[in-house]
Amino acid sequence: MLKGIKNKLKRKAALKFLNENKSKVVACSRVTKGISKIGCIVDLDNVADGTVFNEFIKEFSLQPNALKIIGYKKEQDKNSPYSTPVFSEEDLGWGAKIENSYALEFLDNEYDLLISYYTEDNLLLQLMTVQSKARLKVGFGEVDEKLNDLILNVPIKDFSIFKKELGKYLSVLNEIK
Repeated sequence: MLKGIKNKLKRKAALKFLNENKSKVVACSRVTKGISKIGCIVDLDNVADGTVFNEFIKEFSLQPNALKIIGYKKEQDKNSPYSTPVFSEEDLGWGAKIENSYALEFLDNEYDLLISYYTEDNLLLQLMTVQSKARLKVGFGEVDEKLNDLILNVPIKDFSIFKKELGKYLSVLNEIK
């Protein structure tokens, strides 16, 4: 019973933090045009393979270490190996902090482009988006529009359409050639 109360209080505090900060811009020292570092927050419960994002390395002519991917699973199996670093519901700590070494490492980096690849209204995924330091944030229309700078209304299940549309808009914004 105490664990349930504790989790409710954590979620309430995190929701308050999210509502207060979703319109704020997180400081990022990456100010030049062009995409040289990408971060991807992926809902692995709705996306079969998080490694598909590695296509961005070739698509944008990036160095192999210029792409960071972190996945979310509602219930993480600690004994199952994941090809993508994962965080889960149980990683929500006090004060809207995500207490997971992979998530903390992801949040410590700065990105030219942050891709929030999820369509469900999920507190932990939105907290990761809000706390990430990125010059340009891209997401889907089903999620609160205040979280992202660019909204793509494409099906989440069709990565090739997402990649094509993203490339088109980044080209228009003079981020890629």
